[in-house]
Amino acid sequence: MSPKRLLAGLLALIALGPATVAPTIAEAAPAKGGPAVLVIATPQGSHVVGRPGAANKLVEYVSYTCPHCAAFEKEGAPELMLTAIRPGRMSVEYRPFMRNIVDVAATLMVGCGAPSRFPGNHAAVLRGQETWFKPPSEDAQQRWRTGDFGTRMRAVAADMNLYPIFTARGYARAELDRCLANEQLANALSAENAKAVEELKLQGTPSFLLGGKLLPAHDWASLKPALGEITK
Repeated sequence: MSPKRLLAGLLALIALGPATVAPTIAEAAPAKGGPAVLVIATPQGSHVVGRPGAANKLVEYVSYTCPHCAAFEKEGAPELMLTAIRPGRMSVEYRPFMRNIVDVAATLMVGCGAPSRFPGNHAAVLRGQETWFKPPSEDAQQRWRTGDFGTRMRAVAADMNLYPIFTARGYARAELDRCLANEQLANALSAENAKAVEELKLQGTPSFLLGGKLLPAHDWASLKPALGEITK
């Protein structure tokens, strides 16, 4: 998809101004045998995982319907956590990039609740992508165009079988539905996405920034060499 078409699609989602949200800090549950990892929810709707003062700061633009993002989560994320994030050498900011209406619903659900829940939600949706992300039927697409924002997002979540992923993680349906109704956050994220396309010339996902510079890398095989000594 060209940057111009991508930008037009993102701008179509924007109806309200950016949400104003104070940063929220929490600790993700520790992995077996490891310490807890700090997670910060930013005012822009992204999540920073790792020590905020880390010398190296990586940003990943991620789409939950992107198969390359799912592949990166399986291939690169575990090594990044083990070699760079937990030792405190690097933090990773996950910025959702919403390419379509399914991405909107998935993003709102992944970010639902305390920041400490984000890493597990993020991994569960990407690692299970092949089981829930299927071509929608004509009837489903019609439901996604009918009703207010919350109604449409609930229809997407139900038709894509996203609810079971989160209820298995301890969420109540009512909590998920409140998050799915957050149109202001969805519009704020869409505005951030449009800004990234316009200013960074972002063309696809996953895309990575290191120290604020866009890298020519879109998978673990090309990202790892760019990180050099950070992951050794």
